Amino acid sequence: MSVSVKDICEVFFDLEERYNLNYREIQGCYAWQLIRMHLYYDITRKTEMFGAPQQKALSLADKFATFLPFFKNSLLHNPFSGKYHRDILIFDHPRKVIFNGEYCDIYSKFLVDFLKDDYSFEVLESPYLNHHYTRKQDYIRYTDAIQLGSYVHKKFNKVEFTQKEEELILKVQDELEKAFDVRLNIPWMLKTHILNFQYDYKKYVELFRKRKPEKVFVVVAYENHAVVAAAKHLGIEVIELQHGTITYYHLGYSYPEKTRRNGEIPYFPDKILSFGDYWMNGEMSAIGMENIIPVGFPYFEYQSKDFVDIKAVDNQVIFISQGVIGKYLSKLAAKLANDNSDLKIIYKLHPGEYETWRQNYPELVEASLFDNFEVIDNSEIPLYRLLAESNYQVGAFSTAIYEGMMFGCKTFILDVPGVEYLDDLVERGYVFKIANADELNDNLETFNPTDYDKNFFFKNLDNELLKRVVDDG
Repeated sequence: MSVSVKDICEVFFDLEERYNLNYREIQGCYAWQLIRMHLYYDITRKTEMFGAPQQKALSLADKFATFLPFFKNSLLHNPFSGKYHRDILIFDHPRKVIFNGEYCDIYSKFLVDFLKDDYSFEVLESPYLNHHYTRKQDYIRYTDAIQLGSYVHKKFNKVEFTQKEEELILKVQDELEKAFDVRLNIPWMLKTHILNFQYDYKKYVELFRKRKPEKVFVVVAYENHAVVAAAKHLGIEVIELQHGTITYYHLGYSYPEKTRRNGEIPYFPDKILSFGDYWMNGEMSAIGMENIIPVGFPYFEYQSKDFVDIKAVDNQVIFISQGVIGKYLSKLAAKLANDNSDLKIIYKLHPGEYETWRQNYPELVEASLFDNFEVIDNSEIPLYRLLAESNYQVGAFSTAIYEGMMFGCKTFILDVPGVEYLDDLVERGYVFKIANADELNDNLETFNPTDYDKNFFFKNLDNELLKRVVDDG
């Protein structure tokens, strides 16, 4: 059967309305919130709607080699060590990017830089693929101790659902299995996430009582429910920093009115600092629009300055790949190159695809032999340079699509699973949706996008607005 992102989301929204799932407590927590995104991803995989992310998996040897550092980090960078107060705690993004010669989280760095001179703060950093990449700083502590404790907690504890809880869980599972013709194991998923939440919530309450912060900033709140819940329990304001695309069909953020009939969504932040005015609206937001505050995207602002005046290369088309849709995009790019020797094709792989693309994308291997085709499988050439040098860009739903629009790329979106994320851009006429290489060929020159205000998507950093948020809430 053919399943779309929209299909899955609408079924979720319907179930949430009929069973009041966002407000039903199971084992003392709002369990549906804990699995909402994970269950969505599970269904997309089992319906084969998306491919695998292509990221190289950790081997047993890799896991063993990195297990000992968890103990070391738990001792040397333990967030519970020491008796001191911090006004602000920041839970940054685990994935780090090289910026000005150092690894950093590009979404919270601007906040850290703002706070450094005048505020007491601390960054709580989770490992990425079992490693920490940032340079050691006095204000950074690692969450390894909590993750290690949670792992042990799961090994020695179990969850037993009441009969009423089990009936609800199996009823929801049955409806989802029938809707998408898949087999699910929601009881197991719930037990795993509930055990994690129970331990983490307790530890974060303990940590927040010790540090007594006035505010907690978090990147990716829907992956940090225990942090949000613990802070809210203690009356601490929780503010999320936008880290990527937010749309009506992103289940980390979208709660249509029928899904939130009883008030605010548990484990949802109090405020969101967005890149610009575009990203949230009242139709989907679980919080009032006055709490969606457009402070800007400083990383893009800073990094793009070196490339805004670069002259575009004639007839250069850049493809923005993502592991989950790479099997579709790579075939399109190869055909376009084969049919148009006058075009220069740049195929920019996602970092998670660098090591595996030759095995996973045979069309790219063949096309890479063409004179007009180049595969970029490293991060040495800045993405923003590639975007600035291109007249056209083709992709699916990567945040880089919006960044390419800032450089004036004429934008084409391939009609693949997940294209619904960009429906609004298509409807506004900012981008053009294509089904195949022929449609791309036919519209490459003739498509004239509707004018748009670039600040609508990515503002320059508004320091005064940020200061008001930090000082006043």
